[in-house]
Amino acid sequence: MTTWNIDTTHANVDFSVKHMAISTVRGAFNLFNGTGATNEDGFPVSLAMQIDAASISTNNEQRDGHLKSPDFFDVANHPTLTFKSTRISGTREDVTIVGDLTIRGVTKSVTLKGELGPIVKDPWGNERTSLVATGKISREQFGLTWNMALEFGGVMVSDEVKLHVEVEAVKAAPVPA
Repeated sequence: MTTWNIDTTHANVDFSVKHMAISTVRGAFNLFNGTGATNEDGFPVSLAMQIDAASISTNNEQRDGHLKSPDFFDVANHPTLTFKSTRISGTREDVTIVGDLTIRGVTKSVTLKGELGPIVKDPWGNERTSLVATGKISREQFGLTWNMALEFGGVMVSDEVKLHVEVEAVKAAPVPA
């Protein structure tokens, strides 16, 4: 088994959500880390990530403050979002990752679909690979229930949140026995 560490300088954890049923607000978490493991064929067998909830950014300071408040992520009481895979299947070109996502202390199973990059050597001799994965969650299932009814019958923030994760990972140095 080979261990990989996410290279956070070459990675993104992004999301998008409909605003007022007419536009899309995009955001990202800027601080996170993670590890994964692959079998002898280079196919992933595990993935785990920890995300700093307070690092959320939508390029709007007021909105970011609201998202950090008890109305949404409640970062004072729930500073970390976590993901831990429970099953990984498919092929490098069509991988399915099922795992437990925890937000605000609530854990739900989430399915991500994506593809794995090849394993390559960088100019410094390190082995690298990549993963691009997307999925959808219901924010209300995680206790993110704040909303506002609108005059035309819609709501301020849709329940569905689209996730997009794109990471580059570096092979970890073997641990001496």
